[in-house]
Amino acid sequence: MERTSPEPSTAGNSNLRRAIDFISSLISISHPIRVFAGKWQLIRANLEQLHSSLIASENPDSAENPSLSGTLRSLLSTADECHDLARRCADVSYSGKLLMQSDLDVTLVKLNHHVKKLDELYNTGILIRSHALVVSKPCLGASKEDMRFYIRDLLTRMKIGDVGMKKMALINLHEVVVEDDKYVKVIVEVGDVVHVLVEFIGSSEVVVQEESVKVVALIAGFGDSSYKGVLIGAGVVGNLIKVLERGSEVGKIGSARCLMKLTENSDNAWLVSAHGGVNVLLKICGNVDSKGDLVGLACGVLRNLVGVEEIKRFMVEEGVVSTFIRLVRSKDEAIQVSSIEFIQNIAFKDELVRQMVVREGGIRVLLLVLDPKFSCSSKTKEVVMRAIENLCFSSSTCVSTLMSYGFVDQLLYYIRNGEVSIQELALKVAFRLCGTSEEAKKALGDAGFMPELVKFLNAKSFEVREMAAEALSGMVTVPKNRKKFVQDDQNIALILQLIDPGEGNSSSKKFLISILMSLTNCNTGRKKIVSSSYAKNIERLSENEVCSDAKRLVRKLATNRFRSMLSGIWHS
Repeated sequence: MERTSPEPSTAGNSNLRRAIDFISSLISISHPIRVFAGKWQLIRANLEQLHSSLIASENPDSAENPSLSGTLRSLLSTADECHDLARRCADVSYSGKLLMQSDLDVTLVKLNHHVKKLDELYNTGILIRSHALVVSKPCLGASKEDMRFYIRDLLTRMKIGDVGMKKMALINLHEVVVEDDKYVKVIVEVGDVVHVLVEFIGSSEVVVQEESVKVVALIAGFGDSSYKGVLIGAGVVGNLIKVLERGSEVGKIGSARCLMKLTENSDNAWLVSAHGGVNVLLKICGNVDSKGDLVGLACGVLRNLVGVEEIKRFMVEEGVVSTFIRLVRSKDEAIQVSSIEFIQNIAFKDELVRQMVVREGGIRVLLLVLDPKFSCSSKTKEVVMRAIENLCFSSSTCVSTLMSYGFVDQLLYYIRNGEVSIQELALKVAFRLCGTSEEAKKALGDAGFMPELVKFLNAKSFEVREMAAEALSGMVTVPKNRKKFVQDDQNIALILQLIDPGEGNSSSKKFLISILMSLTNCNTGRKKIVSSSYAKNIERLSENEVCSDAKRLVRKLATNRFRSMLSGIWHS
């Protein structure tokens, strides 16, 4: 390890700058040391406090201050001893553990004495804290040491500056984290930064509170979960909830955003509950005066918390279902989407809550948003469609309620007129609805779904083709639907065309053959099948040993009445 001890100097300012640089170097040197880690952590904390205090005293008057000059001489001597200990610990070149531990304790006492001495000089007014500008921000790709130096300098401003200086330091801190996420690791490594940020969140100075929350939200959103753990360990949750309860609007929004990121890990949900956060969040969502952004984020936090059964039960008892059904009616789309997603989460695999949603008018409200006349984005319509699928197909009562509110007509509208994403969602829901009951199949047939489903048989998406074919195969089992289907000659012709063996095998073919099997139950259907120019595809498919369904179809068609007709068509 290269020795960087400063040369003796009679110039006060030069001595001060050398001390600052030397201590900065010592802090960096101490990080990789693995032996006596606990001792070095304490030493490093003292060095960082000294570094902050010395930077704060850097002004033209310091050079002539005899009290500071004397303190600096003593401090440099201790720093020199500390450097020697760091070198020996890094190289593991000391003679004995007990002796080294004793030397480290002595150095720690001396450093602590220097910290107190500098505090005394400030408290008595002998030294005046400087209001120097923040050092230049390192350029992108700067070394880790330069990044550490910059963060330590910002930490100093945060600790010793007035409100304006604290604000600027926090703004600069936020700026570098946004530009380069490597700073997150540096912030966590440099002692006290996280603790100071958490302390600032509880500050009575609104601007300090708001800027601190912004930085903490960035750290909380960083991919590495260990950083969330550092924030939790520093006690961030309690202060965030205090801001949610009594802070400014900006502070509340930042706190809710931070809590949403922290509660992605369900282990942290209990901490939010323990600090009274659930009640605070419910109050925000229930307050008609709460702003849209804040309510949306509060919904997001509560959505994360419902994964804990006890917390979910508490919310239900507090009337959360009716609160969120009311929020679905909001004109703010962010609130709508968040509240719908919350209702889905809280009702997931919970029949009692699902029934409560129905009883409180949840289905009616969802369909109100889905109404084509209701002005909202396609994204919101998609969220509603998914919610209906998740909430309403668990029981026949839910399905009946859904249909009684005119859902079938809405579904048909989106299948005919919706953008591709919502059109496919509507098809999926229609497919599921078709499988619930005979009444549902009749209702879909009466509404005019079959011609629309036929159009999807030629879709590019394999999944869409299969859903359409399976839904149709179910619908034509109903006699009334079957009669309607065979009235259009093009329907049968298309299905016969699609079962062409030359087109390869697909799982949708079994549903197409199932449709033809159902159609043979009426004379008109049988006549149209055997008279179609594509009827040969049935015989060709039946010759394929793999397709037993086609063989059964041929046998069903080959009754005495149609045998001669078939023979004439298939062998012409």
